[in-house]
Amino acid sequence: MQFVDLHTQYHHIKEEVDTAIQSVIDSSQFIKGPIVSTFEQELSKYLDVDSVISCANGTDALQIALMALDLPKDAEVIIPAFTYVATAEVIGLLGYKPVFVDVDPLTFNLDPKAVEAAITPQSCVIVPVHLFGQSCNMEAIMEIANKHDLFVIEDNAQSIGGKVKIDSHWKTSGTISHIGTTSFFPSKNLGCFGDGGAIVTNDTNHAQQIKMIANHGQRQKYHHEVLGCNSRLDSIQAAVLNVKLKYLDKYISARQHAADYYDHHLSEVDWITIPHRVDYSTHVFHQYTLKVADRDALRTHLSKLGIPTMVYYPLPLQAQAAYAQYADERVLTKSTQLCQQVVSLPMHTELDESTQDIIIQGIKSFR
Repeated sequence: MQFVDLHTQYHHIKEEVDTAIQSVIDSSQFIKGPIVSTFEQELSKYLDVDSVISCANGTDALQIALMALDLPKDAEVIIPAFTYVATAEVIGLLGYKPVFVDVDPLTFNLDPKAVEAAITPQSCVIVPVHLFGQSCNMEAIMEIANKHDLFVIEDNAQSIGGKVKIDSHWKTSGTISHIGTTSFFPSKNLGCFGDGGAIVTNDTNHAQQIKMIANHGQRQKYHHEVLGCNSRLDSIQAAVLNVKLKYLDKYISARQHAADYYDHHLSEVDWITIPHRVDYSTHVFHQYTLKVADRDALRTHLSKLGIPTMVYYPLPLQAQAAYAQYADERVLTKSTQLCQQVVSLPMHTELDESTQDIIIQGIKSFR
């Protein structure tokens, strides 16, 4: 049994992917080939956003987005304590201060009340992370940002294709704020065959700045206007993504079906908590994550049965040694507790009910 089955997914679209890759090889335009622009345009249509700027990976996307805002040196950036390290990493690398706040223990996402309580005169940016496939409460977060004149960058690496309700209208996650970022890591809902990422925005000035920064700070070749970096999506990855983008809604539907099946059979198990679903966001289930008091014992039990599991994430960011310098007196109880309880089950586009039955029975046999 596999935690993620990318091989079978590839097999279903093998002919299209192989043809797309071969076309890049035949053209020999491996860097900045026309397929990169084509993919950016197609993703822009899918997301209904003005600009998509591809880059080398999701971490670069976050860094470039922050660089584009030209923040003061003492800027504070508010982020969840319960998320992947990349969100905090780029803030520290740019010399800004990450401010860790607690999350909602039901949704695993930023708690708007905790965000507002953490705002200081140095606060400049809020980075909501749409964790595991469900959006943060963007309506509340944008209200807070507008009230305090802050930028918002959505980390949409795990929730591409999701929908968010704003003013009674549904919009695509990652496109609500000033800038959105995403990752095309292979296991993501829209994943390539290597590394890749993208930055999205409806702001023309932000888009121009992002394009320059990702291309050595140049708008015109050999004329460097700002300090930049070298971050680009290569043509082969763009070719793969352009094929897989056509199947993204189908992939999301398959994940949602698998999640519904898990829900139906695990909701009756009183010693676990299944994923909570909110009414202001769809859930695209990048991960299917339970809360279990005896998490580690359950994982050992399932491992003996040949059932893989993962823990995202075992330590809150404020407890990581690399970020000790940013710790303060606040105790982030909810994030710390989640790190001790969460466990993710196999979740991918090829997951069938017979495999899920094995997983479900394995869980039920623990007690």
